[in-house]
Amino acid sequence: MKLPFSWPGRGFAVAILAAIALLGGSIWVGMGWVRGYASAIADAAGEQAVRGHRALLASELQKFRLLPLVLVEYPDVAAALTGDLTARNALNGTLELLASRTDAANLYAIDPTGRTVAASNWREPTSFEGQNYAFRPYFRDAMRSGSAELFALGTVSGRPGLYLARRVDRGTRRLGVVVIKVEFDAVEAAWARMPGASFVTDAAGVILITSLPRWRFRTINEMDPAMLAGARRSRQFGADPPVRAPIRMAAADAVATVNGVAQAYRVAVQTAPFAGGQLYHITPLDGPIAAARTQALLWGLGALLVLGIIAGLALRAADTRRLQGQARIALEHEVVRRTRQLSEANARLTIESDERAEADRRYRLAREELAQANRLGTLGQITAGVAHEINQPVAAIRTFAESGAILVERGAMSAARENLGRIVDLADRIGGITAELKGYARKRVAGSDQATLASVLDGVRMLMGERIAAVAMDISPELQGLVLKGERVRIEQILVNLLQNALDAVASAGAGRVRMTVARTGEVALIEISDDGTGVDPAIVDTLFTPFTSATPGGLGLGLAIARNIAREFNGDLRHEQRSRGGATFVLTLPAA
Repeated sequence: MKLPFSWPGRGFAVAILAAIALLGGSIWVGMGWVRGYASAIADAAGEQAVRGHRALLASELQKFRLLPLVLVEYPDVAAALTGDLTARNALNGTLELLASRTDAANLYAIDPTGRTVAASNWREPTSFEGQNYAFRPYFRDAMRSGSAELFALGTVSGRPGLYLARRVDRGTRRLGVVVIKVEFDAVEAAWARMPGASFVTDAAGVILITSLPRWRFRTINEMDPAMLAGARRSRQFGADPPVRAPIRMAAADAVATVNGVAQAYRVAVQTAPFAGGQLYHITPLDGPIAAARTQALLWGLGALLVLGIIAGLALRAADTRRLQGQARIALEHEVVRRTRQLSEANARLTIESDERAEADRRYRLAREELAQANRLGTLGQITAGVAHEINQPVAAIRTFAESGAILVERGAMSAARENLGRIVDLADRIGGITAELKGYARKRVAGSDQATLASVLDGVRMLMGERIAAVAMDISPELQGLVLKGERVRIEQILVNLLQNALDAVASAGAGRVRMTVARTGEVALIEISDDGTGVDPAIVDTLFTPFTSATPGGLGLGLAIARNIAREFNGDLRHEQRSRGGATFVLTLPAA
């Protein structure tokens, strides 16, 4: 008998089963991904941790492995091992000092019979002095092969550590062994601050150094009975034989009980920096698994959200097409409106562009007129400067010409010829001045000309004639040959201008004197000209070096401005200094060769 609605019911059941199967498969795949992702995170953290731990341990060991090599060569060691009481007492102090400075747990020296003759803890009740360690493998191995290393429990201190032994030889004699005991409390404390657990095993799998103190001297596998018997005889691990640690490792996976809680771990391993040793770091998987599950859940929620968005977009597709049609019509109307607005804006921009072009033309015309006016003003300043600067040598020429005529009348032809030569020099100087003043209209570049101070002063004396006699010059003989960087004629112009101004100021005051001093500071020459006149009017001090500013009635006000410009062209300067004694002081600085 055929039941109604059987096929629809069967289809619904198939869909439910398919959904369950899909969900189960997704969960199974997700669990696998979570485990793999968590393992990868834990492996990366473990590898980073084990590399850091190994570097820290290697650094600690390297520091102490060098110490026995130095100690075996120390003279007191050999002397103490051969019975020298004084050397033994001195060696005790030396070992004590080394232990405190290197953080070694103990340092001691053992004679060939196994008896300790000196130790760093000689002051303590648990001193190693007199103890016999002939039964210790590190002593026997060092006496036999020259050096040995052994991790063991201290028989006196009861503290674990690494014993580094080195034989002391003098020629063919074997005098004994020096031993350094290294404890790793600081290393273990640093490891304990990291997540997970870290430990170092020897070749037999016994845990020697660990961030879990309860695991020390336990094994990660079963020990050979012969090895257990040897360890018991040498008391390497104390009185009790090593037992299994609460950890089971299989490849990179491990299950361990840490702090009373059994967890799954990932194992990272590297070779330890001593013979047969292995350094392990186990990273718990609980944290990475929880993080991976959270991430997988977020991805699942994100996938559901995407599916929901896709469904919503599908439902809105028809409505979107309708809205798009309406938007297209509205856009066409908007385009027409915007086109009309752009046409109007373009017309306004055309008018504004024409107005801007006209304004720019007027601006250019005004700028050209201003430049023309500026050029005319500059031309007037240069013309006034030429007249001012040429006036001094012209006056000197007239004086030499008048005196030359008198000398010719008197028949002093040699002196007259000398005056004519000076007139020629002054004429050349006028030509130089006019050539320099012609260059004021363009930018000058200071040349490499040089002049001695003596030649400059000779030119100044020739220009000023008898007036220079009123100047008191304080110039040491060794500075006469000082070489100044600059053109001689232009330096003379500066000095003549300053000296003329000073002499005029003294004459107007009715009394006083003019002084000129020269000094050198490093690569700079300082020429100072001062007078006892009335000084500079405070009203014009700030504009003293501005063209057409003059403190002298009838003066053009160009001399100081031109003088400063010349000084600055030579990478020097000219400044006015206000002194408490009154008068005026000007300081000229010029580079010296």
